[in-house]
Amino acid sequence: MMDPFTQGAFGAIFAQTISNKKKILVGSIVGCLAGLAPDLDIFIRSTSDPLLKLEYHRQFTHSIIFIPIGALIVTLFSRILFRKYLSWGETYLFSLFGFATHGLLDACTSYGTQLLWPFSDERISWNYVSVVDPFLSIPIFLIIIFAIIMKNKLITFLGIIYILTYLTFGAFQENRARFIGESIANFRGHESKNLTVKPSLGNLFLWKTIYEHAGFYYVDAVRLFSKSEYCQGTKIKKLNLLNDFLELDKKSQQYKDIKRFNWFSQGYLGKGMNKNLITDVRYSAVPNEVDGLWGIKINPNKTYLDHVDWVVNRSNYIQKSKRFFDLILGKNCKNLIN
Repeated sequence: MMDPFTQGAFGAIFAQTISNKKKILVGSIVGCLAGLAPDLDIFIRSTSDPLLKLEYHRQFTHSIIFIPIGALIVTLFSRILFRKYLSWGETYLFSLFGFATHGLLDACTSYGTQLLWPFSDERISWNYVSVVDPFLSIPIFLIIIFAIIMKNKLITFLGIIYILTYLTFGAFQENRARFIGESIANFRGHESKNLTVKPSLGNLFLWKTIYEHAGFYYVDAVRLFSKSEYCQGTKIKKLNLLNDFLELDKKSQQYKDIKRFNWFSQGYLGKGMNKNLITDVRYSAVPNEVDGLWGIKINPNKTYLDHVDWVVNRSNYIQKSKRFFDLILGKNCKNLIN
């Protein structure tokens, strides 16, 4: 998901566009609350089923059809706090603009958002920005503050222009990364099947590329400054739902959980050295590595009704941070032609 700071900022600045100068502060607050509200779905979880939170996060609260309903819920809450300052109509409009930004902003990341629920369970991900990007969020926050202090909506609209420009740049970089990803596969004599690219944490200059070939996912990083370079990565065996874990009953809960996790990860599941560990290949601390941030662990000794175990990888961040910044600086990266 996009970080709450950015979600709140987006809700606030878009609410500012329809506020007058006298109500720009309270309008920003309502818009901020509405921009945050869809992520209340994180409280839908289960202690026994670790994948329930994955199914419902970025689901109905993030869908386009839910926007007017979500805005109404935020309006009812906001009326308790701001009924002296805003009418029903004003509160609803601020809530509507703030709430509408959330799902669309999330879809600009790579996590996957069910914008078309309940008509489709497709997890839409445009891969334009990282889930945390200070180059997007901090300028918007400062613009919101200046617009409130100066009571000047021109500043607000400059912020909207900045947002559109930044997202457009993200789309441009995504296209560059996709081209380099295809070139890497061609350079190796591979078919770039299921190619996907995503920005690494906090920037639009270091990207992760993933493509499938001969039963493996190949993971590399690309640097996209004035020139394009690639940083060679590694590969991981792609999970085969038909041939892996044959010891599991197809009707067992663990086997069902594998299929649920496959849907969540948009099919990008890998099996590493630990044969019982299934990794979401899309996410790693270092973009040209396959050391996934999360995954599921299969235990053949569990009962027929038991769920898989949820595994989170948060180890060795100091070493990983060094390798990450080495890639940003271009160490061990080269022009594809060389």
